[in-house]
Amino acid sequence: MKKRILTGAEIIWECIIRENIDVVFGYPGGTILPAYDALNKYRDKIHHVLVRHEQGATHMADGYARASGKVGVAMATSGPGATNMVTGLATAKLDSIPIVCITGQVPRAAIGSDAFQEVDISGTVLPVTKYSYLVMDINNLASTIKEAFAVARSGRPGPVLIDIPKDVQNDTIEFVYPDEPVRLPGNNHPIEASEKHIQNAADLINNAKKPVILAGHGILLSGASQEIIKLAETASIPIGWTLLGAGSVPASHPLNMGMMGMHGEFAVNNAIQDADLLIACGMRFDDRVTGNIKTYSPDSKKIHIDIDPSEINKNVPVDVGISCDLRTAMTQLLPHISRKQNKEWLKTISGWQSESLGRDIINVQTDTLYGAQVIRDIWKETNGDALIVTDVGQHQMLEAQYYDHEEPNTLLTSGGLGTMGYSLPAAIGASFSRQNKDIWVIVGDGSIQMTITELATAVQENANIKIAIINNGYLGMVRQWQQLFYDARYAETPISSPDYLKIAEAYGLPGYRVNKRKEIPGVIQKVKKSKGPVLVEFVVEQHDMVYPMVPAGAALNAMISRPKNKQFQEA
Repeated sequence: MKKRILTGAEIIWECIIRENIDVVFGYPGGTILPAYDALNKYRDKIHHVLVRHEQGATHMADGYARASGKVGVAMATSGPGATNMVTGLATAKLDSIPIVCITGQVPRAAIGSDAFQEVDISGTVLPVTKYSYLVMDINNLASTIKEAFAVARSGRPGPVLIDIPKDVQNDTIEFVYPDEPVRLPGNNHPIEASEKHIQNAADLINNAKKPVILAGHGILLSGASQEIIKLAETASIPIGWTLLGAGSVPASHPLNMGMMGMHGEFAVNNAIQDADLLIACGMRFDDRVTGNIKTYSPDSKKIHIDIDPSEINKNVPVDVGISCDLRTAMTQLLPHISRKQNKEWLKTISGWQSESLGRDIINVQTDTLYGAQVIRDIWKETNGDALIVTDVGQHQMLEAQYYDHEEPNTLLTSGGLGTMGYSLPAAIGASFSRQNKDIWVIVGDGSIQMTITELATAVQENANIKIAIINNGYLGMVRQWQQLFYDARYAETPISSPDYLKIAEAYGLPGYRVNKRKEIPGVIQKVKKSKGPVLVEFVVEQHDMVYPMVPAGAALNAMISRPKNKQFQEA
């Protein structure tokens, strides 16, 4: 066989292709120029998306990974190009999303000299990645890239960064792609749960009278939705889900109670607090889920199943901790579960579900448009079949409350880090995986201005995304906290917006503005007929709040409900 002598830059693309990746999001610059020059040889196999900011590249890779189940890839130059990726890496780290970021670095001889655009990015990102590499020898380049992809997707997925000096990219070597499997040190998680742990968990489930399943993001990552549903149906166990667990169980399933936590459903939070058993599946007991740890579900036994052993007993002490792939653990557990009905428990929950804490807002007829109404009408007009990508804030919580997800992986959002500006680039990334799916961006007027430059990328790529800006003239969630806990002192939360229709025109995409609810169906039908990106501004009530709400530090069932003596407006 003829030897293939390749540059380091060419080896980068050869390895990416062998990892079954055909789209890369990035922005060129001085130290990554050799890789971009080599890209010209691989145009038939790699589609490169030119972003407008390197943070956008990481979010696009993130959205692509969530929507496709593959590893997302982003690329940037050294210095500010690399540091602009940090927010996206942290977003992926906290939500367990597999992405690989490849950055250029100054030549090896210049490292440590404070050369132009030199930053120790591999050191900088250590706290926000699973691992980071600085490749100092072209002989290690191919094996490092292969290992990086393995690290990103193995165990609990997450982001990895590879920093490659410019002269390593220019070096040449005979290219041989390493065929041997990657062996990762410290990655020896049990393939299966121990029979003792499985039996202990089964005994707790079979003896429980008031059990609750806590459905987290790990269900989606492990593909365990059907196993969770079978457990729930066999033992008559109601299900509450975390924000990132949305869609893990169909919203229409009779045992699905809804979202838990700070803005969770009244019935879910009460059920958790009153339960005698919690079965936590692929979730990490985040503070937005538990409320005050000291008062969290005080009388329940707790089972925690998570692939990451460091999560077991980290935030909440548990009675049975199982660290392995969730689907594997559920497959082991199900044969030990007795069939039963928890009629009294479900009757109690049904009573809580009948108590409205503000959901009637979606049915009220007013001249003022409310964010919840916008979300609910988008759900109706899309038949609940869209892929939704939300940003962070009030609109994010309203989407979780009022858009019913029937399928897994149909809500993409920044949960752990709460990154404003995530949604627009993430939706662009997702569009390369879900080309035949309606994709809606739900974003606030504060969030959209964080990464609005990526409208140019959306137009350039003719991305099939529909952008719904929920414009209330405030940084809405921060304003809500100021109203409730800071005596309505609105310091720096009123925010002015540009004319979004002119912005849309300037970027070259159709734009619409909606002021009244009766206008929504007609506008959405127009939007659905459009190919490529479309922007819709929904002008909504400025002082509306998201209810229920658990104040920070309060018990999970100490929920603030919508005041009944006020007609929805909290001005």
